[in-house]
Amino acid sequence: QNGLPPAGGARAVAMGYAGVTFTDVNSVFSNQAGLAHMEDLAVTAYGEQRFLVSEIRSVGLGAALPTSSGVFGLSLHYFGFERYNEQRIGLAYGRKLLDKLSIGAQFLMLNTRIPEYGNRAVFTFEVGALAELLPQLNLGVHLFSPARIQLTEEDDIPTVLRLGVSYLPSDKLSLLAELEKDIDYEARARFGADYQIAEPLFLRLGVATQPAALSFGLGLALPNGLRLDVASSYHQVLGFTPAAGVVWGK
Repeated sequence: QNGLPPAGGARAVAMGYAGVTFTDVNSVFSNQAGLAHMEDLAVTAYGEQRFLVSEIRSVGLGAALPTSSGVFGLSLHYFGFERYNEQRIGLAYGRKLLDKLSIGAQFLMLNTRIPEYGNRAVFTFEVGALAELLPQLNLGVHLFSPARIQLTEEDDIPTVLRLGVSYLPSDKLSLLAELEKDIDYEARARFGADYQIAEPLFLRLGVATQPAALSFGLGLALPNGLRLDVASSYHQVLGFTPAAGVVWGK
């Protein structure tokens, strides 16, 4: 898990883990260029339990603070259980270069802890860009750990490239498509949809390949700036991965 970008919150889980074009606080996890579009302080928290196995739970916390010099972000992520766990701390920054082009980056510390062997920490970074091609069409690109950095004696931190588009045919519907390529593995495709079925309620669906998985979820936007998200993905062999998250702020 360490060396792989975490999910961009429960909303991303519901949409096949697609999130490279997000422009809310969850972009601190998925593509830091999206932070540049934020205007107010926001925080997020989410968790998922992979395949309903308690030993492979994942929890993330994120925050974004807009300033006159750009938007600064903080991300914290935990994966594992008592006998083996991984922590990730990130400091992010995003800003607009042009009215329709933004960039972002995040510096990361990845720590692996095994009680019998202690801790091992390494450092890496990720970069991204987000562009508005047309009023309803956005393009996002994100590169995780461009340099091959050694994680253990046998493994390097994976270099992962993600390229995605989001199409907004109406104010109530968003369609996402993404390709992800780890340089050591086959490319993976992700597709997601987010539809506002009522004033506070959103329905989300997604599908991914390599391995094949389906996903679904709901989002509830409350008038006080709070958003609640629930989701699950389904692998035909390993089963369900439920997720839940909360976002405060815009």
